[in-house]
Amino acid sequence: MILILRPNVTRESDDFRQLSAHLAQFSNIRSRIHEERGEQQTLTEVYLIGNTAALDIDDMRALPGVERVVRVSEEYRILGRHHDEQRSCEFVYNGVRFGQDNLNVFAGLCAVDTPEHVELMLRALQAHGQQCTRMGAYKPRTNPYSFQGHGKQCLPYVFDLAGKYGIKVIAMEVTHESHVDEIRNALHATGQATGVMLQIGTRNTQNFELLKIVGRQLEFPVLLKRGFGITLEESLNAAEYLASEGNRMIVFGLRGMKTNMGDPHRNFVDFAHVPVVKRLTRMPVCIDPSHSVGSREASPDHVMDMMHVTAQGVIAGANMILVDFHPAPSKALVDGPQALYLEELPWYLEDVAIAREAYEKRISAARKSAKNFPGI
Repeated sequence: MILILRPNVTRESDDFRQLSAHLAQFSNIRSRIHEERGEQQTLTEVYLIGNTAALDIDDMRALPGVERVVRVSEEYRILGRHHDEQRSCEFVYNGVRFGQDNLNVFAGLCAVDTPEHVELMLRALQAHGQQCTRMGAYKPRTNPYSFQGHGKQCLPYVFDLAGKYGIKVIAMEVTHESHVDEIRNALHATGQATGVMLQIGTRNTQNFELLKIVGRQLEFPVLLKRGFGITLEESLNAAEYLASEGNRMIVFGLRGMKTNMGDPHRNFVDFAHVPVVKRLTRMPVCIDPSHSVGSREASPDHVMDMMHVTAQGVIAGANMILVDFHPAPSKALVDGPQALYLEELPWYLEDVAIAREAYEKRISAARKSAKNFPGI
């Protein structure tokens, strides 16, 4: 059960102290406090854990400082979409809104290689009205002898150039807690020129200690990618690990499943789970067509598989796209064969807009039909 307190009720208020004293009288029930930080106010939530089935919702609603009561109906206590859920499905970071009803495109370099390529990428994004990108500084690789990324050495020029070209959010994978400190220090040194969304890659989806550490910091939002060889439930529980430590600014990423049944694509595309994740949780959902498809192959209609797959995810309601571009894919140090050319950026964005318009038309039609079918 979740007790959502009135906006003016804080840990220091009399109502909160009275509420805490009352809850302490319940046997076999413990409480956990979370703060939901919005753009204009912070809401305090009290999670009651234990035998709460016997607690009456009206009685709990009458307690000091309580505005609303939510009975947990799903396994994901913090991120889950529970019965009669009214909590927000969005957050704002560095001026960019992330929610279950909008769409942000993160086109960029899978791995940072040279300052020149970074600048060419960011300049192209600015020219086409984009304010988000992906830039890989830390690259976990299957082969220990493969390029592992430039690490903290590239952060200053990446952040400076992002500020120069008006990029507000950079998705950047981290694999160790020290990377978070390096990013924080580099942002400070560059005058907070941009913002960073920390990415937990598919190999670290069940690195629970890393999840706890990243979840405890409340400065950066987190993009958690689904584990490529585990169930959706296991990956959603990984997201719950992050939230249970305090950070609610989480986007859930679908990037394909590791199975030969997806051949000839790099992974079996799992974008049909976009609406499933949105139904089960309050997280915005990201799709990664580059790592799902893994090539620039095109069908006889001259549309690349990667673009078809992107459209499928967007039409299903995706809220974020993580996609590889590169000024010279043949020179890319990581995943060059799947990267799109900068010249293809306007075509890609136009195709995304077409798919998004189709999604919005489908939603409009569904809302009209729902009036005639109340059970939907």
